Amino acid sequence: MFDHRQVRRAFSRSAAHYDDAAALQREVASRLMESLDYLADPAVGLTPQCVVDVGCGPGHAAVTMQQRWPKARVIALDLALPMAMAARGHAAELPGAGRPRWLGGARAPEPVCADARALPLADASVDVLFSNLCLQWVEDLPAVFAGFRRVLKPGGLLLVSTFGPDTLYELRGAFAEADEAPHVSLFPSIAQFGDALIAAGFKDPVLDRDEFTRGHPDLADLMRELRTLGATNAMRERRRSLTGRARFARAAQAYEPLRGASGTPHAGQLPATWEVIYAHAWGPPPGAPIRIGDVDEVRLPAHGIPIRRR
Repeated sequence: MFDHRQVRRAFSRSAAHYDDAAALQREVASRLMESLDYLADPAVGLTPQCVVDVGCGPGHAAVTMQQRWPKARVIALDLALPMAMAARGHAAELPGAGRPRWLGGARAPEPVCADARALPLADASVDVLFSNLCLQWVEDLPAVFAGFRRVLKPGGLLLVSTFGPDTLYELRGAFAEADEAPHVSLFPSIAQFGDALIAAGFKDPVLDRDEFTRGHPDLADLMRELRTLGATNAMRERRRSLTGRARFARAAQAYEPLRGASGTPHAGQLPATWEVIYAHAWGPPPGAPIRIGDVDEVRLPAHGIPIRRR
């Protein structure tokens, strides 16, 4: 469904100015990281040694988690190389990050350019896998969750957020009036997200959702914000040519009846809705089944199969 080369290009272009428009992304990351307080519970007993931020963007969440766990190895992973480099720049701002460890220097997140669909990490090597607003660009959730399960230790914490199907429904409807080609990506529902977690075998998944509405003076302002964030249309069936003034004018005209009336939270502005889905779950014990199609499949190491000798 998605053109992942376009996803990489869009976020590479946006790396330098991403923070200028990422207020919503920072708010969602802050709410998602509240779940990390679970690990402070003595009943959990998990002190992370390896933390991975998948789709790290400029790396603010990775830096925050490094400050929370100074001795942990924090990996900031992103598909776009300029984003990984931006994360390196922010990591260098940590006190003591520029000094050698033997001179009292502090650990800093390690930037890695890689794809969430093929994590370059060893099996059962990660204590906390964190991913904020990245998975909406992955069409095969069961496959990516199978990869997350592979690298997560039994009892490790998976903490993710993504956009839901009501995201930018106003913009999707406006462009549908002007053009047959899709202009807004389609995102999975909370039910599909939960089903994919369960199919991958994760333990005790908990899901929640939020809805944010931001106001914009006109359609052009909303489109500029999306380009700054790298959140452009990456669907394979998208129109490859320019939208054109006539189509854009028709979309703007179709959007106009939604402008907020006086006395409403977004009076005089065009609303843009963002549906956010949150999920946390735990790595299953070794040998727990994983759903492949309609069958629960259990994998065991060959050396674990007892051999009866005569």
